[in-house]
Amino acid sequence: MKALSPKTQHQPRLNIVGAGRVAQTLSHRWHQQRSFVIQDVLTTSLASAQTACGVIGAGNAVAQMDALRDAEVWMLAVPDAQLAASAQALATGRSVVGLPDGHPAPIAFHCSGAQGAVTLAPLSALGWRVASAHCILSFASVSAALEQFPGTPCALEGDASACDTLRTAFTAIGAHCFDVASSDKLLYHAAAVFATNFLPVLQATAEDLWQSTGMPTELIPHLRATLLRNAVANITALGPQAALTGPAARGDTAAIARQGAAVTAWDAPTGAAYAALSALALRLAAKIPGNP
Repeated sequence: MKALSPKTQHQPRLNIVGAGRVAQTLSHRWHQQRSFVIQDVLTTSLASAQTACGVIGAGNAVAQMDALRDAEVWMLAVPDAQLAASAQALATGRSVVGLPDGHPAPIAFHCSGAQGAVTLAPLSALGWRVASAHCILSFASVSAALEQFPGTPCALEGDASACDTLRTAFTAIGAHCFDVASSDKLLYHAAAVFATNFLPVLQATAEDLWQSTGMPTELIPHLRATLLRNAVANITALGPQAALTGPAARGDTAAIARQGAAVTAWDAPTGAAYAALSALALRLAAKIPGNP
């Protein structure tokens, strides 16, 4: 195998397996910052890989795993359910060798918030350095994520030297990196689920309740915009405790019980959610200075 050129030694090659919004956003920024040479891109089809390369602004689209060339860094940005199988497929027919003698073992990392680097065990067994890097950002679209990315917190977990390399790369594109222990990965991701993923569910539930009580449909978008905007502004300015309002903030357990019964009669699972969230709200209210 040919020795790496000085330029390539300075700029590691990055192969991408799974090129959805997360991979496109990160790789586009890395390409702009010259953090990596974007090399080969593999995703669900050759056409989608070609489209991803167009968004990234670099890369060579390939149609199958065995077409991926050797690289210093590999990003597996596939859905969580496909991570283990993708790692096994990548490991098949490969080894820790694949880079010139004297170079560190390749780095493979995934972008899942809920899974740890152990998911890449087939590659670790070959001597590869494995890690996970999860950015706390909603990648709703590549264009929006590119604009919102600077300042994004990024949790790193796995092999220490791999995390050091990733820390440099993510910091270069504006992320704020921090370490998460492998044993804490599920709780870490659950926090992000509470912070963002449940919000649309709660809002949809509120709108269903409003509609069931006869509220005019045309009023709901205005309520959605104003209530959410005001709630976010209050939480941002005051913090969760001081921003808490409603019967729990007042300690009005009688009102909570009456509302809970009405919601349960309307829909039992929603009633159970109301009871659980009310218990958490009362616990938060108890931390507010001056509350009994």
